[in-house]
Amino acid sequence: MKLENLAPAAGATKTSKRLGRGQGSGKGGTATRGTKGAQARAGYEHKIGFEGGQMPIQRRLPKFGFTNYNRVEYKAVNVSALEALAASLGIAEIGIDTIKSAGLAGKNDLVKVLGNGEITAALTVTANAFSKSAVSKIEAAGGKAVVSE
Repeated sequence: MKLENLAPAAGATKTSKRLGRGQGSGKGGTATRGTKGAQARAGYEHKIGFEGGQMPIQRRLPKFGFTNYNRVEYKAVNVSALEALAASLGIAEIGIDTIKSAGLAGKNDLVKVLGNGEITAALTVTANAFSKSAVSKIEAAGGKAVVSE
């Protein structure tokens, strides 16, 4: 081991700049903040989306469209999926809780039954909404479509 090979242990030295410690340090005076302006001052915080005084992108881009806050969104479940669910569980009555526990809808979702696919089993289906084709297919198979509130 020679003098030129000596090095401090890993993690023993600081890698951060020591700012504002006099002109001799090379980082004195303005402490690398530049001169004047809000960013040179202590306690500077900018707003979200602030672009240095340039017109922010959320104000530059045109606004269009309409979002209806009263819109009611349903999770769609087809009658073919209901028949497969009834066959796998061996039941003739399917409620909203059954649909949610099977993973066909989330726990906070409203369920709407759509008429895609075929249904042969006579099922009593309870859901928040039904399409006309779903009601006709369920009733043609000898079942009942019950709307839940």
